[in-house]
Amino acid sequence: MGENKTVATDVDALAWLQAVEHPVRRADGLALHDIMSRVTGEPAVMWGPSMVGYGEYHYTYASGREGDSLAVGFSPRKTSLALYGLTYAPRAKAMLEQLGKHKAGAGCLYVNKLADVDTAVLEKMIEVSYPYVIGTLGT
Repeated sequence: MGENKTVATDVDALAWLQAVEHPVRRADGLALHDIMSRVTGEPAVMWGPSMVGYGEYHYTYASGREGDSLAVGFSPRKTSLALYGLTYAPRAKAMLEQLGKHKAGAGCLYVNKLADVDTAVLEKMIEVSYPYVIGTLGT
């Protein structure tokens, strides 16, 4: 089994966010940083070159593959914001209808900009997802 490609790094997440080129992605990334830091109580950690994570958990698959991953987080990509860890908790899945304009992928949500979603619903999703990932998905 190979090593995980996306691992925590020592890059300063806040400095990285402040350097995001696209002004809307930068502003949304800084706003998400404030929300996720406050809700999780965790510091921001860079995972790989472009994912900002809050908290981490250890996983083991049935295949025997194991590793560590961010509990919740995001990446301000060129075309959208990718939000990680927010769709695993059953209670969070039920909130998707109230979230606003988004697309759901395998394990992540995509939003064009924060203005497209209800941030109160997003905060609630983080509130229920973070402990679920740490306590249920972690080994």
